[in-house]
Amino acid sequence: MTVALMWEARATAGHGDRLLAWAEGQELPGRPLRRETFRAPQDRVLVITWWNAPYDAKLPELPEPPAELVTRAVHRWRFESVTTG
Repeated sequence: MTVALMWEARATAGHGDRLLAWAEGQELPGRPLRRETFRAPQDRVLVITWWNAPYDAKLPELPEPPAELVTRAVHRWRFESVTTG
């Protein structure tokens, strides 16, 4: 089964580039099948990692960034793949 972990944060005004650099610099213990980083308006940063694991497996996630970089707590979601092809 493939599990995708999503991590999304919104930077404080003017700190989008710093938050993006911070997220890209975070190493995870273990190597996901795939990792992508995205940015969006309002200085939002999204990181998605894909893992070959059961849905409820304990998987490494990005931590909370430094408080001065974000406007709120990080949002996290977990999804399982249902695509067969």
